[in-house]
Amino acid sequence: MKQVVQNYKSGELAVLDVPVPGCKPGGVLVRSAFSLISTGTELMKVSEAGMSMLGKARSRPDQVAKVMQSVATNGVPATYRKVMGKLDSYTPLGYSLCGVVEQVGAGIEDVKVGDLVACAGNEHALHAELNWVPKNLYAPVPDGLAPRHAAFGTVGSIAMQGVRQGEPQLGEVALVIGLGLIGQLVVQLLTAAGVRVVGADPDPTRCELAERLGAAACGDPASAAVEAAVAELTDGHGVDQVFLAAGGGSNQPVELAARLCRDRGRVVDIGKCRLDLPWNAYYEKELDVRFSRSYGPGRYDPSYELEGRDYPIGYVRWTERRNLACFLDLVARGRVDVEPLVSHIADFDDAVETYRRLKDGELKAVAVLFRYPEQTEEAGEAEAPSVAVPAVRRSEGTAAPARSAKTPVRLAFVGAGNYATSMLLPHLAQREGVELSTVVTTTALSGANAQRKFGFAKATTDLDAVLGDKSVDAVFVVTRHSSHAELTRQALLAGKTVFVEKPLALTEDELAGVLAAVEESGNDRLQVGFNRRFAPLLQEAKERFGARTGPASLRYLVNAGKLQHGSWYLQQGAEGSRFAGEGGHFIDTASWLLAADPVSVYATAAPGNEDLQVVLRYPDGSTATISYVTTGAAGFPKETLDLIADGKVLRLDDFVRASVFVEGGVGRKKWVSSRLPKARDKGQNAELAAFIKAVRTGGPMPVPLESLVATTSATLAVQTGLAGGAPVTLARTP
Repeated sequence: MKQVVQNYKSGELAVLDVPVPGCKPGGVLVRSAFSLISTGTELMKVSEAGMSMLGKARSRPDQVAKVMQSVATNGVPATYRKVMGKLDSYTPLGYSLCGVVEQVGAGIEDVKVGDLVACAGNEHALHAELNWVPKNLYAPVPDGLAPRHAAFGTVGSIAMQGVRQGEPQLGEVALVIGLGLIGQLVVQLLTAAGVRVVGADPDPTRCELAERLGAAACGDPASAAVEAAVAELTDGHGVDQVFLAAGGGSNQPVELAARLCRDRGRVVDIGKCRLDLPWNAYYEKELDVRFSRSYGPGRYDPSYELEGRDYPIGYVRWTERRNLACFLDLVARGRVDVEPLVSHIADFDDAVETYRRLKDGELKAVAVLFRYPEQTEEAGEAEAPSVAVPAVRRSEGTAAPARSAKTPVRLAFVGAGNYATSMLLPHLAQREGVELSTVVTTTALSGANAQRKFGFAKATTDLDAVLGDKSVDAVFVVTRHSSHAELTRQALLAGKTVFVEKPLALTEDELAGVLAAVEESGNDRLQVGFNRRFAPLLQEAKERFGARTGPASLRYLVNAGKLQHGSWYLQQGAEGSRFAGEGGHFIDTASWLLAADPVSVYATAAPGNEDLQVVLRYPDGSTATISYVTTGAAGFPKETLDLIADGKVLRLDDFVRASVFVEGGVGRKKWVSSRLPKARDKGQNAELAAFIKAVRTGGPMPVPLESLVATTSATLAVQTGLAGGAPVTLARTP
């Protein structure tokens, strides 16, 4: 299928051939009929992409701050790869469309194939021939409403949420500053609510349009006309609400709002405009400044948007989806007229030229629609628990054959997110004797980006096609945590060698399912992405430390830091706890250094605190204490480790410096820069090399399966220990 995309690094716009998205449970696959260009938001994004790197940095200081934090945590090279990978990728455009349901996912009962729906979301209602849309981001189109009019649903919801934030009442007077697409819709919604409206915009044609659509008076904000109209309609008191629907870098809108708003009036920011509030003007009138967050309640809440969990109507009357349905109803009943806003309808194949004309000012427009091919207007606490560590049983399977040195190892990737594209694929794409065969993603564009950047032969959303491809030697599972175990199980049963990022499983049942697949198929060719044991610096430090004769004490501090709002790591109901997701890294590292698997786990945490203390006990009496904290200083190293035994100390400082102190002498090697730390090599490249070697030669996997299972069981036992408040014995199954 085709999709409109933009490269944020170069500014290039293109209509790209991408895989068709899969129809996942909880949503529908929609074939687009019409999609709407947001001449404000989208053109701002297009313009930013055309800026220099310095210009992009100036326009997004929030992103610059994130980059600097990443440099402090991960080093310059890793940060550079991550940033450039994001910038030099195609990103989607669009967020408002109408189309026909082509396929219905499991759990959807309110629409059927062939129904016409309006769709929302900058990840789901894209300028693309097909989109997968979750339940709370679509609404059925009322009978008789034209698809091109229903395509206004999302921007209408944005305008409606802004009006709701203003709490207008019958007979009041409002000022709308900025009469672009959102502003014109705000004017109509206010008028429909019995509010008299004054509009302000420097474009006289937009002023005339707003007056035709119900505004009492409109004019240039720099002229006296707007102020005179407000004075006449309000007897000199000022307007009850001001709606800021303008964009740009001028502070004139907020200054005008203060001047023309009545005492204790409300100012609602809908657009993205400069907000240097004049303190005296806003203080003396005690103005109420409010923000309107996109389409309404539910926006930016993954449990609502992606998982389909609705808010009870008794507590949240107007959600994203209810706003969308309400706006469609108003248009269908003629209370809002969007037809006069349609300045141009372009064929989807002409998308690049249409954006160029808009950007250059050649096409003056309030609203522009894309019309898609083959679409017509008719389309429609307690005793100390014991956890059994599952035994690894293998049926009589065939050994993995050795491969000729001249035959490339063919790899498929399931998932192409940030970790895969910044930490794994750059190493594999440069490795001789490796062929990147197929990338499988749920979103079409991420697969197309990976194919373009790393040279995959194919991109698809069809997992079965990969599992059934006998030419694929190994499958990498690099998806969200909740899918790891099931995808690994399927790939093992298909006879593939599997590399799965941590965690292997989030529950004991999931782990049992993976081992059942090993037993059934005889295929134990599995590696979990516990890369730290492969880090060159740590490997050399372990060698310098040498063998030990007595028990050891290991201390591992993980300064994990706070997660950003919206991170999918916070979706604990679906993706497991944060420690369940990444704690295996640290347990595996400790077990590798101590050359044994743990026999018990004790975990404790303060109530309501994500900080954990995990104590692992080993067969020879050695202990490892992992302090996993989120409340530390961001500038402190993320990982520090001390191993003490037999009069020796091994010290690791964030994979930048390692030291080994021996009683009576000292051996030391440093990896550190006089300015910024060199690249923190946490072992990904060496781990991948070991994995590829095992695939090519048919030799043993880099880490024994029994060790992977023991680490996973210990990680899962942490949650059991937290719940029970007692040590958990890891009982080995005979």
